[in-house]
Amino acid sequence: MTRDGIETNGVGLVLEGGALRGLFTAGVLDYFMEQGLKFPYIVGVSAGACNLLGYAAHQIHYTKNCMIQKDAKNQYFGVNQLLHAKTIFNLDRVFYEYPYDQLPFDFKTFFNSGIQTEFVVTNCVTGKAEYLYENRDEYRLGTLGKASASVPLFSKMVELDQKKYLDGGITDSIPIKRAISQGFLKNVVILTRSRGAAPIMNSYQRLLYQTFYKDFPQLIDAILNRPAMYKNQLALLDSLQKDGRVFVIRPKLPEIKRFETNPDTLEAYYQHGVQVAKSCWKEMQDYLSHAAQISQSTGELAVN
Repeated sequence: MTRDGIETNGVGLVLEGGALRGLFTAGVLDYFMEQGLKFPYIVGVSAGACNLLGYAAHQIHYTKNCMIQKDAKNQYFGVNQLLHAKTIFNLDRVFYEYPYDQLPFDFKTFFNSGIQTEFVVTNCVTGKAEYLYENRDEYRLGTLGKASASVPLFSKMVELDQKKYLDGGITDSIPIKRAISQGFLKNVVILTRSRGAAPIMNSYQRLLYQTFYKDFPQLIDAILNRPAMYKNQLALLDSLQKDGRVFVIRPKLPEIKRFETNPDTLEAYYQHGVQVAKSCWKEMQDYLSHAAQISQSTGELAVN
């Protein structure tokens, strides 16, 4: 699928989460949109799902403006939200208020984009990742974004289709296998951590999760397994990258905190995303132009 003559040759786009670290991705994608680059398939996780929305709707700065709210009365996380909305992370504001009020979302362009989009969520009962999509219903689309971004402990479970969901990053932080299984054997992957960085979990966190989600044993297992799962995904990316099957874009600066509150720090991380996108633009264009068709059998070997 093309826009303004730029050919992606069936290459998919994979977006990692990371809460406010997603501003790096927002910077990269805004630059892509300015250059007229459009992918036929996007799979997003958590903050990556938020970025997916703005990119598929072709709304430059949409995600940035959602994440950087300098006016306290419009912010969606922090002590004020805990006092007024009974949650430290008010995702209802992000997905049900912003799109209709402060930051009008172009639902029409999103639904008519022709892009195949998927939101990664975690089923709290099975402890498995699910990949959901919506191409007509505005409210359900917002709920998919909310479910994918609902960080454990900080957010309530999201009920959808008579199931309970939380952050997709618990079970599939970097959904490269999903993209390949959907037929996109070459992909551009945008990460929000610098090379070598990975999630860790201490004994206090383990106890907290085990206590808070004691009625959801499969979810606990998934949460506790996340650091190992993430390292395996990084290893897979390295292998695919050596074979020329993925083009990885990641921050070159130390990662910011997931819930960073300093607007200058957030702006700097966004601008870093723009600059990294500019610096790798020519190399990525070469990758896209040489994205020849790979046999299905080869693709299956890559994800085993």
